[in-house]
Amino acid sequence: MSERRTEVPIVAVVGATAAGKTSLSLDLAERLGGEIVNTDAMQLYRGMDIGTAKLPVEERRGIPHHLIDILDLAHPATVADFQERARTVIGDLRAHDRTPVLVGGSALYTRALVDQFEFPGTDAAVRERWEAELEAVGTRALHARLAELDPVSAERIEQDNGRRIVRALEVIELTGEPFSARLPVQEYADPATIQIGVDIDRETLDERIKLRVEEMFEAGFVLEVIRLIDEGLLETKTAKTAIGYREVAAFLAGALTLPEAKLKTAIKTRQFARRQDQWFRKDPRVVWVGYDDPERVEKAIAAVRSL
Repeated sequence: MSERRTEVPIVAVVGATAAGKTSLSLDLAERLGGEIVNTDAMQLYRGMDIGTAKLPVEERRGIPHHLIDILDLAHPATVADFQERARTVIGDLRAHDRTPVLVGGSALYTRALVDQFEFPGTDAAVRERWEAELEAVGTRALHARLAELDPVSAERIEQDNGRRIVRALEVIELTGEPFSARLPVQEYADPATIQIGVDIDRETLDERIKLRVEEMFEAGFVLEVIRLIDEGLLETKTAKTAIGYREVAAFLAGALTLPEAKLKTAIKTRQFARRQDQWFRKDPRVVWVGYDDPERVEKAIAAVRSL
């Protein structure tokens, strides 16, 4: 029997990739009478399955999943568009007494949903000028420019994430303020919100990431990337930046050997997991439960009830 509150909460399961967020989110959705709302930017894309660790339908325990497989590769995913879509889904679920359980690897997407976060506008001409600059000088040089103007944002944005670098520079030019000043503040948009973090030690996490990468390649990851390249992956603005996909594309182009592509994918994933963990560790509102704690579900439920 599902457990109910008078007010339907918003539950976000957060933490590093490969920590065990997916299984905990399913457990909570079952116990709370909820449904899953994806907060992983790359799982929005149809066809990006193995490399994003997208949960197969048959493993979803019959629980509805929202905001998965909703975009074509060519569609640039944006936090603003995602926020609008997801808040509509969350509102609908709560209106029908269903608990939205948010889970995914994109920390900024999670924060855009749970916190007060309004997006600055955009200007096509400014954006195009910075995109032309990116084409001319490359991501590293443009990232160095960002570091001069906004060191905080430069530290948070990967050096090879050209799209986010361009967006940050666009916002700086349009607002006259650092892009970092526009990031969400730690204030819930709805007080009936709770974040449950999956706590895991670094050594165990690294081993799990290594195993996940091996399993990805064994499951046919290279074939998935070949198919997506045929569908235009390398011409996309967002999808081609996904960890693993760019490394396999480099292997297919002859720039990396297969073992090098695997190793680089694992290294990039570990680095990404570190940034995720650091992001959420700075948030004192997160209630942490051990990844291997047999009472983790009960502790998470107790935290939800305490709202």
